[in-house]
Amino acid sequence: MRFKMAVPKKKTTRSKKKMRRLHDKLKKVNISTDKKSGEQHLYHHITRYGYYKNKKYIFKKCFKNY
Repeated sequence: MRFKMAVPKKKTTRSKKKMRRLHDKLKKVNISTDKKSGEQHLYHHITRYGYYKNKKYIFKKCFKNY
């Protein structure tokens, strides 16, 4: 029993190839600056010192690496 591979009938044009690869680009990262500490972080994420929207949410001293 022999299996046949799928082979395209026509060559893919440059425009079709580029249209297919349109969504493969890297996205821009949105970075926000915290007003209290001046630290940069991702939007809607807590800072490494426990601040989110200028309020302290994490009070532990578990940030030894920073």
